[in-house]
Amino acid sequence: MKIGVPKEIKNSEYRVALLPAGVQTLVAHGHEVYIEKLAGIGSGIADNEYTEAGAIVLASAKEVYERADMIVKIKEPQLSEYNLLKENQIVFTYFHFSANRELTLAMLKRKIIAFAYETLQLENGDLPCLTPMSEVAGRMAVHQGAKYLEEPMHGRGILLGGVPGVSPAEVVVIGAGIVGANACKMAAGLGANVTVLDVNLDRLRYLDDIMPPNVHTLMSNSYTIRESVLKADLVISSILLRGAKSPCLISRELVSKMKQGAVIVDVAIDQGGSVETSRPTTHDDPTYVVDGVVHYCVTNMPGAVARTSTYALTNATLPYILVLANSGFRKAIDQFYPLKRALNMLSGDLVIKEVAETFNLPYKQIL
Repeated sequence: MKIGVPKEIKNSEYRVALLPAGVQTLVAHGHEVYIEKLAGIGSGIADNEYTEAGAIVLASAKEVYERADMIVKIKEPQLSEYNLLKENQIVFTYFHFSANRELTLAMLKRKIIAFAYETLQLENGDLPCLTPMSEVAGRMAVHQGAKYLEEPMHGRGILLGGVPGVSPAEVVVIGAGIVGANACKMAAGLGANVTVLDVNLDRLRYLDDIMPPNVHTLMSNSYTIRESVLKADLVISSILLRGAKSPCLISRELVSKMKQGAVIVDVAIDQGGSVETSRPTTHDDPTYVVDGVVHYCVTNMPGAVARTSTYALTNATLPYILVLANSGFRKAIDQFYPLKRALNMLSGDLVIKEVAETFNLPYKQIL
């Protein structure tokens, strides 16, 4: 199979979808790999490292898309890339369709075969291609929250861990999954007083066992969310429903009653956000203020730490790229459950129910 890796063009996106080690593996299995010039530079990988591993470096994205049977990316195709896509071309990337109707309709029109990292799922329910970036985003959420709590950033002027004689910050984490657990770990390590909410009691019991004493678990419902958010200096929302739009858990009215200078980091923004006042932002312009509350809603948080993120993500994605390349997509979805779950679109048909329901679009069930 001919596999293409274009340079990412989303704002401040420095990751790359394939390492030289991955190129070497694919070439050893008889595949051709095309890399756009400078695709790896943001992650510290030079073109000659790819050529030495067996890749062919091309001068433009157009050439990569024209030659490739399968495109491997990090982020969803951007507007300028739409017309480069070919009918029945496999595209394997983070799509997050439920957060973007325009993208969904455009990809259906292009009749691509869309596999999404974020919906690839194991039989036990784990999301292995989402996990590494969730780990990064959870840890980054605390770093960013701590920074934007500073007075020059329009925050409350609070140090997360406090100092002797001064109370630490109140950090509230909504969602006790991978993002939430990593956020708790970071915030607790800095000395904050942390409350984590979730609807899964077993998950809360697990975190209660492994987290330090300054992490407190709380059953999530509308009452406890409201009470927790009102006392919070920093709120980190990490809600994820596989393939679906994130539910809105914090209303505009609740935001208006939060502490002045409090910070919200909405990690769920990739799936539409879970705060009514959230809207996507970029690393160039990451925050805005609503009712005195600082909102950080960057849709590609891990892109800022590209070296760490690229290596972490490609460790997880390469085995599935190899299966698709070796088997072809039809055999892969027939015989390999995780890739069947990753398939979102098939040549103009939407085959993921959650996205179809989000936008009231026709849905085709695949066997």
